[in-house]
Amino acid sequence: MAKNIAEQIVEMLENANVKRIYAVTGDSLNHLNIAVKKSSIEWIHVRHEEVGAYAAAAEAELDGFAVCAGSCGPGHVHLINGVYEAHRSHVPMLVIASTIPSEEMGMDYFQETNTIKLFDDCSHYNQMITRPEQVQRIVQTAIQHAISKKGVAVIGLPGDVSELDAEEATTSAQIFKTNPIIRPSDDELKKLADLINENEKVTLYCGIGATEARNEVVQLSQLLKAPVGYSFRGKMAIQPNNPNEVGLTGLLGFPSAYNAMHDADLVLLLGTDFPYQKFMPLKNKIVQIDESPERLGRRAKLELGLTGDIKETIKALLPLLKEKTNVHFLNEQLEFYEKVKENQLTYVNDPGKENAIQPEYVAHTLDKIAKKDAIFTVDTGMCCVWGARFITGTGERKMLGSFNHGSMANAMPMAIGAALSHPDKQIIAMCGDGGLSMLLGDMATIFQYKLPVKLIVFNNRALGMVKLEMEVGGLPDNETDMINPDFAMIAHAMGYPGKNVHLPEEVESAIKECLDHKGPYLLNIFTNPNALALPPKIEFDQVIGMTKSMAQLMLGGKMEEVFETVKSNYKHIKGLL
Repeated sequence: MAKNIAEQIVEMLENANVKRIYAVTGDSLNHLNIAVKKSSIEWIHVRHEEVGAYAAAAEAELDGFAVCAGSCGPGHVHLINGVYEAHRSHVPMLVIASTIPSEEMGMDYFQETNTIKLFDDCSHYNQMITRPEQVQRIVQTAIQHAISKKGVAVIGLPGDVSELDAEEATTSAQIFKTNPIIRPSDDELKKLADLINENEKVTLYCGIGATEARNEVVQLSQLLKAPVGYSFRGKMAIQPNNPNEVGLTGLLGFPSAYNAMHDADLVLLLGTDFPYQKFMPLKNKIVQIDESPERLGRRAKLELGLTGDIKETIKALLPLLKEKTNVHFLNEQLEFYEKVKENQLTYVNDPGKENAIQPEYVAHTLDKIAKKDAIFTVDTGMCCVWGARFITGTGERKMLGSFNHGSMANAMPMAIGAALSHPDKQIIAMCGDGGLSMLLGDMATIFQYKLPVKLIVFNNRALGMVKLEMEVGGLPDNETDMINPDFAMIAHAMGYPGKNVHLPEEVESAIKECLDHKGPYLLNIFTNPNALALPPKIEFDQVIGMTKSMAQLMLGGKMEEVFETVKSNYKHIKGLL
């Protein structure tokens, strides 16, 4: 019996080593669903397509490629947030958007969406299959785009087309995973070497593009006596065994990395598209090296912009450099970094009180107990801050989050993808109460597939980052408070243990119990709602903004909240001003 188009697509996905498809099945997806059932691929039935897209994005980041699917209009729209996440994080993902019968297109049919328009802004490739002769070429081309351009490819698939008889094409069905060596030309390397040799104080700032170049970055920093800062996405790779690291900069970062970049004569941006222009130095010389030349110069005024793989570029550059002997600048930055880390421990040594446990203490304790090869996922907002500042890179750990798209509710869905693709690893989701609430239903997916995901809820009963943004902007926080359900009871209702933690002295034993449990577990920790995630550099207008907002809160009768905010954060504020 001849295979149909759905079976042909699934066969190609098998040949591309796809292990699972994350989806909510529906009428236009039914033939694909049945084709998957007869294959080696697993259909992961999530409760919401957005969760499926996030889970696939996590798997793609960890393993290099993943697939999700959605049916007709609502399924497409549900997918879109997670699809944007994958595309903006530059991870290879295929989206199968099954849709209405082809003869009904353009007729305002039930559940009709225009997949080409809908996915155009979040994909490198976006085409509709309408004839059997197209299938092999479009699927091959889509996957080739996803893995080569590092982003999303979308295939529109009308339900009636999926059941047509398949036809073989004369073009290649093979997927080519190429790995070219890209580095600047010899002349460009000479210019870079001259610039480095001419400047005494050099700082390296590394992003996720330098992940495979950690040893080379360390070697370069030791040769140049250069401090090494890094982005959040670069942290897990660049921090470990790096004697010259000075932490992160940016909204989530440390004053030490900010200081090292601004005090340098020359800053080398290595594999980073760091988005926060206000944290970039203005008066010193900047060189940017990136594998994508279109990114050069869009964040800072550059002395030199070069295209290249960071590992190969540094290897070619090292023989052209003169070793620097003056260690004063490096030692000065490392000493400052030690003071910053000491200041951080203020909140660890003073862990808070009942129902106001310091989130820094929770993150520090989690970091201490978690395995050295754990995979962490972090919700956007305050959880990102605690993950950035307190979860230590070991060289084996991974940390996933919505670092470019900045969407809420990503931690739990990403943990699903991480747990399915890496069942041997400890998977820890650092969830905000706001984020977890948004996609609460897929806690049931964790139980359905018996995934040993550990959900650590930083329950501050507020949209914490939004509250801070309003206060820094001189506004009293409004409608950021959250009246939450009992998340531990919800976990029990979903089929696995949940525990509420109200006291600081309960934190360590509760985290141990959670991480030692063989299956899924939710830990609901009542953290201090007035803990602030302050940036590494406090501007005067931010101080004025905070003062205004505190005054407005006092005038509004919220004196107790003002007092708790100041008391909770005065040491940190004092250390940064």
